[in-house]
Amino acid sequence: MAGSDAFLDSNVLLYLLSSDAAKADRAEAILRSGATVSVQVLNEVTNVARRKLALSWAEIDELLALVEAFVAVEPLTVETNRLGRTLAQRHQLALYDAMIAASALIAECRTLYSEDMHSGLVIDDTLRIVNPF
Repeated sequence: MAGSDAFLDSNVLLYLLSSDAAKADRAEAILRSGATVSVQVLNEVTNVARRKLALSWAEIDELLALVEAFVAVEPLTVETNRLGRTLAQRHQLALYDAMIAASALIAECRTLYSEDMHSGLVIDDTLRIVNPF
């Protein structure tokens, strides 16, 4: 799947499983429009799905297969780590949020959908963080 201008944080994907129908529908619409995620996002979804939602490994595999059908996946690299550390310092972001922003920039995305980052923040005059909910 080719990427798009949109990059998704793990919380957007986790809303696919939400009992809040409006948020689940919004997350599904964003996913269906095509997007990019990073391996870190897939790892975070897996961790929350196991630890907080008590999903089985088979259920997680099914969820991630569905997600991967609609997104491009950006790998984690040393370049991602270096840029992420720079962004954390420059924009006072939490380290893992900065790594997600770094992956979005490397993937040349223009919008980072996240519920819990600084909505409205523009990073490097290129990437805008948007709370889709």
